Amino acid sequence: MFTGLSAFPLTPLRDDAFDEAAYARLIERLVIAGVHSITALGSTGSFMYLDRDERRRVARAAVSLAGDVPVMVGIGALRTSEVQRLADDAQDAGASAVLLAPVTYQALDADEVFGLFEDVTAGLSVPLVVYDNPRTTHVAFSDDLYARIAALPHVASIKIPGVPVDPRDAVARVQTIRERVPEPVSIGVSGDWFAATALNAGCDAWYSVIGGTLPDPALTITRAAQGGDQAAASAESARLQPLWDLFIEYGGYRVTAAIAEYLGLVAPDCLPRPVRGLRADARTRVAAIVEQLELGA
Repeated sequence: MFTGLSAFPLTPLRDDAFDEAAYARLIERLVIAGVHSITALGSTGSFMYLDRDERRRVARAAVSLAGDVPVMVGIGALRTSEVQRLADDAQDAGASAVLLAPVTYQALDADEVFGLFEDVTAGLSVPLVVYDNPRTTHVAFSDDLYARIAALPHVASIKIPGVPVDPRDAVARVQTIRERVPEPVSIGVSGDWFAATALNAGCDAWYSVIGGTLPDPALTITRAAQGGDQAAASAESARLQPLWDLFIEYGGYRVTAAIAEYLGLVAPDCLPRPVRGLRADARTRVAAIVEQLELGA
């Protein structure tokens, strides 16, 4: 479950309410494609914009729709007690694991971040994935903090925010982390444009934004890397460079929503306000790249 492709679908809205029919279409695509796991309520799933009841509904829908595919559920929130309640909701919904992003308004030091994970893991009965995404959460992890948290009960994987571009440096980075965390804890990567390099460098999993909407090209990269065909993984990632350029310019969240809207998978304006989708000129670029790369097939 903590290896291969974990697909992060959008949580689409229609008229400012959870659009379960559109969500079902997204999840069905992931199940048919054969992703290794589905992560509901990650950053791509707008978790911080949803209240507890909405998040409970999304978690239950994801587990119900995913069939035999394991589902992880994001439980990040500002207060520890709220995180614990969300963890209970995710477990009650049947989640196979939870994903914890230490989000904050006031800056947290390393001891505070560790304390959050210590408190939450103490009440878990399912595995936990550590979510390191400093651009979104404003919390940065050191390797020492990885090591402290990875030693806690139920911690099964660490989601790192990318690797160096140079393949040799990427291998060294992954090896450095692996030497600091217990052997059963897997290392996964986010930042989709880093994925091929990271998987080729020894990362176990790809926690993927684009995989939640376009699972097939993401699986092509993942399967090639898992099979030891580093050249094929790199070649598919290079083919997708126009898409990665959009991600870097506009952010994967908005670009993925624009793709899903363009393909008719979700309703227009599917993101939670005050977040707005891409401007018309950027949407035109997205549509052109979807057609150029034949991503709508």
